[in-house]
Amino acid sequence: MTEPEYMLSGKLYDPGDPLLDRQRQTAHRLSQEYNATPEADGEKREAILRQLLPNRGADTFLQGPIQFDYGIYTTFGERCYTNFNFVVLDTCPVTIGNDVFFGPNCSLLTPMHSYLPEERNLRRRADGSLYDLEYGKPITIGDNCWLAGNVTVCGGVTIGAGCVIGAGSVVTRDIPPHSLAAGNPCRVIRTITEADSTARKPGILREDGQR
Repeated sequence: MTEPEYMLSGKLYDPGDPLLDRQRQTAHRLSQEYNATPEADGEKREAILRQLLPNRGADTFLQGPIQFDYGIYTTFGERCYTNFNFVVLDTCPVTIGNDVFFGPNCSLLTPMHSYLPEERNLRRRADGSLYDLEYGKPITIGDNCWLAGNVTVCGGVTIGAGCVIGAGSVVTRDIPPHSLAAGNPCRVIRTITEADSTARKPGILREDGQR
């Protein structure tokens, strides 16, 4: 297997592999270019995203700033939105469904390291260069989720469809569909039901009836 194949399959891999290094440099450059491009220049921003995120559904908008480790290993569904300071370390596949909203300062982090320092620390090759071995776990976020501000999702987590993740949460375990969950570590508070409809909150309704 190649180092990228080891990486994407969740096995120990060498991130110093030349191909992976080129892919990261490309993603970092494209992220910087996107961040430096005014929001009003939608055509240029779209051209950058076509390179950075080739697996992106229609009408998905990234506010920026953004930072992707690879980009090509992240999949977005349709009509997604990411607010300011969206970070994705996609050393393993990151899969995001349709109609997923991210608040500011959200991070999706797939990389994992050994708990043992002698396995985690840098090593030296025969030619004197340094390297380390790490691995990753994929992240999956189902359709119709809202992750509020400052949410961190760790590797290996699946968030089911229709979830709301409260601000400041650190998600370290799977969240079942249609859950309201929050905290560090993130825990399910309750199931989201029709009782949560804005129609039941008259104080926020518009005079023209839209909700």
